[in-house]
Amino acid sequence: MSSAVNDAISSCRKITIAYANADTLNKIYEDRSLVNIYDNIDIIHPDGIGVFLASKYLYKENGMKERFAGSDFYEILTAESIKKNRSFFFFGHTVKELEKIQSRFPDLKINGLHEGYNFSDETVIEKINKAGADILIIGLSCPIQEKWISANKEKLSCSVILAVGDGIKVFSGDKIRGPSFIRKIGFEWLVRMLAEPGKNFSRYFFGIPLFIIRTISNGKTII
Repeated sequence: MSSAVNDAISSCRKITIAYANADTLNKIYEDRSLVNIYDNIDIIHPDGIGVFLASKYLYKENGMKERFAGSDFYEILTAESIKKNRSFFFFGHTVKELEKIQSRFPDLKINGLHEGYNFSDETVIEKINKAGADILIIGLSCPIQEKWISANKEKLSCSVILAVGDGIKVFSGDKIRGPSFIRKIGFEWLVRMLAEPGKNFSRYFFGIPLFIIRTISNGKTII
């Protein structure tokens, strides 16, 4: 994805990027109107152990060769952007959360911020375009952010539009990921569920079995 970001910025071409994990695919399965929205996103990043294992089950040797989490990519994107002096606009979560990003990365060029709980599309779009950032990071929830991109991408002047959901906390340093060995064995989701059970219990406790059942019974319909 780094090369796609580089190409888009250098050629002044617009690309949209979003992730797809087990929860995302459950939502698409339950709301088929989302299929067209996701089909029109330029790059879908397969994210999470569930999608990785499902690809191996469904596609065998043609499945995903390795897991590369969105959280890993965001850290790489930040480091590369500092080196290349790329500019960002962050849209989503709270102002307090967004302000932590500049504190954590004082060398990162941030042209603007806007929280994601109280906004009008017109105001946000005008603010983003005036900021003139190369990369727009959208941290709304799924599928709100993907619907917003679908409705507004043609009105935006930035080259890269990246939907990250709660991944915006990777940029701020507040993302709970657990130790590296937990990530390697695919249990990062368990760390998040235990850390924030009120927010994540239903998503993981019910969502994961549902995703497994749908993958086995419906095959390539879900992934």
